Amino acid sequence: MRLPGQGLVGLLIAVSFASGLNVYATVATLGLLAHAHVMELPAQLQVLSSWWVIAASGALFAVEFVADKIPGFDLIWNALHTFIRVPVSALMAYQATASLSPVEQLAATLAGGAIAFIAHGGKTAVRAAVTPSPEPFSNISLSLGEDALAISLTWLASVHPYVAGAIAATLAVITVLLVRWVWRALKSLFRRADRAIQP
Repeated sequence: MRLPGQGLVGLLIAVSFASGLNVYATVATLGLLAHAHVMELPAQLQVLSSWWVIAASGALFAVEFVADKIPGFDLIWNALHTFIRVPVSALMAYQATASLSPVEQLAATLAGGAIAFIAHGGKTAVRAAVTPSPEPFSNISLSLGEDALAISLTWLASVHPYVAGAIAATLAVITVLLVRWVWRALKSLFRRADRAIQP
């Protein structure tokens, strides 16, 4: 990740949102980009460019690539990853801003975790709405789209951090509105189902 004045804010927003969708794909992409010298990571995050980290995150991405496309199981997988995507995103934001003041570093850490939580929460809410569908293609299409978005947003952040940050911020706002809509739709569905089974 780049230093302040070179789009650090936009970069953090984009990478945090991408991590909320697929943290393994994001970490692997960051590592590969740094290894190829497409982007420069600060000293605290140089470990991401290690082949060991790239290989481990790539292997975990392969596992998630399959697990996240199985209807029903994807909800369990995403629920468990609440405790992985958000903390890892916050940790990356913390490490990336080590050169800033403690207050700025804390703000960046909280923002990184919050943005990842929004992306993760939106992903989980949409899956909860789609999973009851009898066909598996909706889940597969959503998962493929999330994977592609996480990777492309991370890459875009390495070359055009302000653009990537603006896109991620817009998606975060849309996600918040979408989660509210999905929640209301699910509550309405449960109410109708409850009325239908009552004598």
